[in-house]
Amino acid sequence: MRQTWTMPFADGGATSGFDLHDLTLALLVGSIVLVVSVAAVRLSVRSGLPSLLIYLGIGVLLGEGGFGITYDSQQLTQVLGYAALVLILVEGGLTTRWSGIRRSVAPAAVLATVGVGVSIVVVGVAAKLLLGWSWEIAFLVAAVLASTDAAAVFSVLRRVPLPRQISGMLEAESGFNDAPVVLIVTALAASLAPGATPEPWWQVGVIALLELAGGSLIGLAIGYGGARLLRVVATTSSALFAIGVIAVAVLAYAAADVVHASGFIACYLAALVLGNLRLPHRPAVTGFATAIGWLAQIGLFVLLGLLASPSGFDDVLVPALVVGTALLLLGRPLSVIASCTPFGMSWQTQAFLSWAGLRGAVPVVLATVPVTVGAVGVEWIFDLVFVLVVVFTIIQAPTLPWVARKLGVGDGHHQVDLAVDATPLEELGADLLEIDVGPGSKIAGVRVFELRLPVGANVSLAVRGGTSFVPRESDVLRHGDQVLIVAPQAVRDDTEKRLQAVSRGGRLAGW
Repeated sequence: MRQTWTMPFADGGATSGFDLHDLTLALLVGSIVLVVSVAAVRLSVRSGLPSLLIYLGIGVLLGEGGFGITYDSQQLTQVLGYAALVLILVEGGLTTRWSGIRRSVAPAAVLATVGVGVSIVVVGVAAKLLLGWSWEIAFLVAAVLASTDAAAVFSVLRRVPLPRQISGMLEAESGFNDAPVVLIVTALAASLAPGATPEPWWQVGVIALLELAGGSLIGLAIGYGGARLLRVVATTSSALFAIGVIAVAVLAYAAADVVHASGFIACYLAALVLGNLRLPHRPAVTGFATAIGWLAQIGLFVLLGLLASPSGFDDVLVPALVVGTALLLLGRPLSVIASCTPFGMSWQTQAFLSWAGLRGAVPVVLATVPVTVGAVGVEWIFDLVFVLVVVFTIIQAPTLPWVARKLGVGDGHHQVDLAVDATPLEELGADLLEIDVGPGSKIAGVRVFELRLPVGANVSLAVRGGTSFVPRESDVLRHGDQVLIVAPQAVRDDTEKRLQAVSRGGRLAGW
């Protein structure tokens, strides 16, 4: 007979039930999960699938349908899920450059508010008509699914060569839309609790707007004030400074939530401010935040996989496919059209934004809310959302590069920050850029000196066919080259603009 192990605290029991033997077993399982999760990133990169699917699979394998670990606490999952989402949003804010999303903030904000409302209405009506659910259940499920996922967006889209406007908009949207969706889901779920009196929809909308506004002000204030304080108390220890930055961003969430404002929007904006004020030890802060973000993602997705019940997947598969199709083909496209058309975006850009609305941890975590607030007969929503997220992530994520090429929205080169040692970079006051010369880039055929980079920016290394070399001024760049460029922080933005111009127009760009 297979042995089962019940996770400590899964049933909300007393802490006396956790002893040294449980600690050893928890550390054994946890460390193995982390090692496997780290190794699984290679598979994720090669397949184009978000690593979240692998982590969810690990959780399901460890759970009652696999190794038999019993875990069924939706309350604990919601608490830990919210904590993980805070850290993921903080990491996203700290690593997002304002210059990359500045032009995208307005449409992203509209898509995260107006677009969310359109998506809920469209998907809710479709679920009511096609599946015969009650209006309350239909709109609740639609609201749970309305938010794109920051973890999925940050992990997938940064590997897809996209213009800064599109990638910036998707990142900003995923950072903004968690807050309003959490408020709407909580209000809808609470209305289904026994004896509850539903609040008028307009009242829910007004409260949501007030909480978003309050959270935004608190986040911006704490981010700016925290940055000034950290500059004064900055130590020579980059590790301690990184901890302080993370703590300030998390403080924004707690401060906003205490006064019943939106903590999610507060922590994201605070982190965005902190990440763009040129604080000292930036590489160490970015590296630490990224590590914390990965740890939060792994723990969250494995936990969600543990909570899922594979035995119930068959019952929800058809409804999940119906709702997911309505979301992918109706709800998301109509929300994008309603939000982006006023900003003059092309139909190709809107089509890509519609396909790139990735769902992930946020909807699955929010699927625990109805049970925790006391709603009756909604336990199946978690399994439905879980199945929907897995199926449609498999459909959407690997096809994003292909869709970008077919729509003509792909960029000719892909620029990403590199993880580098903190001290040399701070002494040099420079950033490292890695440029992948894609198949459609006109950088191919251009000699190094013809790039005409800003003064101080230099091509320091190139990798071609697995062989690295230091390029000379007269060397010609080719498709498939990976080029390492050192740029002083003062001209980094100009360097990126110059590379984009050459990628689109070739060596004569700017003449």
